[in-house]
Amino acid sequence: MKAGRTGSLLWSWVQPEEWIFKGLLLTLLLGVCWSPGALSLEVSVGKIPSLEALNGSDVLLPCSFTSCIGYEDLLFRWSYNRNGTLELMLEATIKGPKYEPRILFSDYRVQFAGTSKTNNISIILLNVDFEDSGQYICYAKNPKEKNRVHRATYTLLVVSEMKVVDKTLTTIIASVVGGLIGFLIVFLLGKKLILFAIAKSRERKECLVSSSGIDNTENGPTGTKGNTKPTPKA
Repeated sequence: MKAGRTGSLLWSWVQPEEWIFKGLLLTLLLGVCWSPGALSLEVSVGKIPSLEALNGSDVLLPCSFTSCIGYEDLLFRWSYNRNGTLELMLEATIKGPKYEPRILFSDYRVQFAGTSKTNNISIILLNVDFEDSGQYICYAKNPKEKNRVHRATYTLLVVSEMKVVDKTLTTIIASVVGGLIGFLIVFLLGKKLILFAIAKSRERKECLVSSSGIDNTENGPTGTKGNTKPTPKA
């Protein structure tokens, strides 16, 4: 019996309910973190990987990276794909999350615009011209993930003037929708006013009828006189 009680107490001490909850939460977090997609280093240039820029303007080329297990001595670089040949534009390393990038090489028209605090490794390309149109590759390598490498491509198109978007159809649709909404509001207000007027008219008629009935009751029937003669005795 004593051994049974000892085992029961040991079981309750090892696996209380809160430990079970924490264990499930830890398992879930580990499952998300160690899944193949989350574990790997990933580089992204945003949801829209392309841009039209005006000739002579400065252009931001966005890029960021993520890693579930963190990073150490991360190497990243930007390159321009010129007919299949990659031309280096910027190369830098980040010792860790608390350190800002150390620039190893940078083209004279390139400025680093990111920060390690948000895993942002974007750059600004100054004074773009038509020859700058093409694909730009953002590359990163994480030694902490056994030199895992990932890259993403951003497409730039330099134009002489920005396209004017024809908003005529949008304006027409907005006007029609606005007109319908306005008509509906006026209709509902008018309906409420009419119903309110009808209700007030009915109340007034009922009041007049009620007042007329009370007056007739107090004054007696029209055209009759009260009998003032005493009743004859037998």
